[in-house]
Amino acid sequence: MNNVGTIRLNNGIEMPLEGFGVFQVPDGNVCKQAVLDAIASGYRLIDTAAAYMNEEAVGEAIKESGVNRNDLFITTKLWTQDASYEGAKKAFQISLDNLGLDYLDLYLIHQPVGDYYGAYRAMEEFYKEGRVRAIGVCNFYPERLTDLAIHADVIPAVNQVELHPFFQQEKAIRNMKELGIQPEAWGPFAEGKHGIFTHPVLTAIGEKYGKSAAQVALRWNVQRGVVVIPKSTHRERMEQNIDIWDFALTDEDMAEISKLDIGHSEIVDHSDPAFIKMISGMKIH
Repeated sequence: MNNVGTIRLNNGIEMPLEGFGVFQVPDGNVCKQAVLDAIASGYRLIDTAAAYMNEEAVGEAIKESGVNRNDLFITTKLWTQDASYEGAKKAFQISLDNLGLDYLDLYLIHQPVGDYYGAYRAMEEFYKEGRVRAIGVCNFYPERLTDLAIHADVIPAVNQVELHPFFQQEKAIRNMKELGIQPEAWGPFAEGKHGIFTHPVLTAIGEKYGKSAAQVALRWNVQRGVVVIPKSTHRERMEQNIDIWDFALTDEDMAEISKLDIGHSEIVDHSDPAFIKMISGMKIH
């Protein structure tokens, strides 16, 4: 089994530096089999969300995997529709029931939209009650994250944001580290943009180590201290994605990759009012 590194969160718990994401993996047998394959391939961090509509399939795979629950690190997320104190209380229990679990390792606010302060207060209660081992957020840019961290009783443990070689967010990562908040990358492959899987810079670096461009992209992020959650429904690709723990990039390699940053997202603009309206109107129940 691959010896996946871990990182210590601000409350002392250990989180795997690499996990398996199930965004856009449909509920049912495809998702269940993907998670079973991922766990069999050595992944212990599984990342889902209420809005992915596949928590039940993830839960079935966890149950059938044969791996001790305490050896897994399960994350799910609160959707904007439930972003309030009372909404979060109901949504959290629904997610636990869907997953068939009695506690979560990490519970995240999916977007900084709606009454996320009220929701976070409820999450602080879940944390203090021991129903979740760590709480955090997703897609919080530096000013929102700083504001929440200053006013929260429990500083978020994790902020999951878009992080890949073409949108590196070094300033945001520095802000997270100053606050003691762990960065986690969604879209570590830039959703396939910029020809990332055959990119000449990443490919040339990989050739030195017998690794692919994709493996270099993942290794680069974990060497920055960023948790990655690559997604695939193909067992062979899962095994390749987790096979990044037997080599290290040099400072020169890291510097070459740093030149690929274009400084903005080409996937989503969180500052666009139309995007906020869209996610605010997206109902999952």
